[in-house]
Amino acid sequence: MSLLVFGETGQVATALARHPGVVTRGRAACDVTEAGALEATLDAVAPRAVINAAAYTAVDRAEEEPEAAFALNAEAPGRIAALCAARGLPLVHISTDYVFDGSGSAPFGPGDPTGPLNVYGQSKLAGEEALRAAGGVHVILRTSWVFSATGANFVKTMLRLGAEREALNIVADQVGGPTPAAAIAEACLGIAETLIASPETAGTYHFAGAPDVSWADFARAIFTEAGLDCRVSDIPTSAYPTPARRPANSRLDTSATEATFGLSRPDWRHHLSLILKEMT
Repeated sequence: MSLLVFGETGQVATALARHPGVVTRGRAACDVTEAGALEATLDAVAPRAVINAAAYTAVDRAEEEPEAAFALNAEAPGRIAALCAARGLPLVHISTDYVFDGSGSAPFGPGDPTGPLNVYGQSKLAGEEALRAAGGVHVILRTSWVFSATGANFVKTMLRLGAEREALNIVADQVGGPTPAAAIAEACLGIAETLIASPETAGTYHFAGAPDVSWADFARAIFTEAGLDCRVSDIPTSAYPTPARRPANSRLDTSATEATFGLSRPDWRHHLSLILKEMT
C-alpha cells in the first residue's frame, strides 16, 4: 500500500511526489475542503498513512481572504484528521513557525505558548487544534522558511531580483531556519513510517534548517552561491511594511524531533547549492 499525500503543486508535495510509493492528490483530483472527496480518495487509495501537505500559504493575501485561509488550513485538516482517525490511519500534518508570536530570541519548543500575529498563523493554529481534537494518531510537524527549485519562495525571488538589480534592501531583524522542501519531504516520510510502527511517538514536533539566519544574510548567501553581484543593505521590519505581520523570531527547537525520529537539522547551505544546480 502507498502513502497518500494531500497536495500536489506545493513545494513539499512536489518533493514528496519524487519518492516511490507516494500517491499525491491535488485539488483537481481531490478538493480537501469537501468531505465526500476526501472519503472517496481514502477509499480508492487505501493508504498505509496520510501526509497533509495541502495549505493556503499566501500569507499577505490571507489578511483579505480569512475564510479561504481557514477553509484550507483549519477546516480541511480537521476533516482529514477525523477520517484518518476513523480508519486508524496515522497522519502527518505540516504546520508553521507562524503559530508563534516571534518574541524573544530563544528557539520555540513544541510546547511553548502560541500567539500568531496574522491570519495565516491563526488558521494554521486552528488546524493544529482540529487535528488534536480528532483523537487519531498524528504528528504535527512545524517548519519554517521553506525553499526549493519549484513554487514561490525567497530563494527564487532573490535570484530574480539579484539578476535585475545592483542592490537590495532586505529585512535583517527577522531570524529563522531556512528549510529545504526536499528535507521536509524526507522527514515526513520517515515520521509516517515511525508512526505506523510506533504510534506512541505521536505529538507535535519542530523541523527547521540550520544555521539560523536573518533574511538579509540568507540573501547574501544566495547571491554568493549564485555568483550574483548584488549588494544587500540591512533594514528593519518597520522599513518594509507588509499586510501581514511577521514574527521577528522564527527559531525552532528541534531537539525532540532528533531524539524521537533521528532527524537532525538539514544544512540549508548544502541544499541551496543543490537547488541552484537543479535550476541551471
